[in-house]
Amino acid sequence: MPSTDTASSLSGSGSGSGSGFASASVARHLARGGVGFGALIGAFALLPVFGPATLLLAPVGLVALRGCPMCWAIGLAETVSRGRLRRECTDGRCELKPVR
Repeated sequence: MPSTDTASSLSGSGSGSGSGFASASVARHLARGGVGFGALIGAFALLPVFGPATLLLAPVGLVALRGCPMCWAIGLAETVSRGRLRRECTDGRCELKPVR
């Protein structure tokens, strides 16, 4: 059963709350995704042309995506919903509700 601290940290209210995947803005998050996915795709697409040296782009892509593509996707959802949804738990049942 989630505690009140967990519910408030997932709601996105307050400064510094959340799981750490979200960015300050959607534009910044999309830019990080472009750099990350571009570097990952480039690392493997350019392999036949430039050789194994292009694999050095893979860590750059993973750092930009903060670890993995799924982490980036979770962060995008958090960034978009930040300040718009609140998690409320009553009687062991949790729901996402719009902020009033």
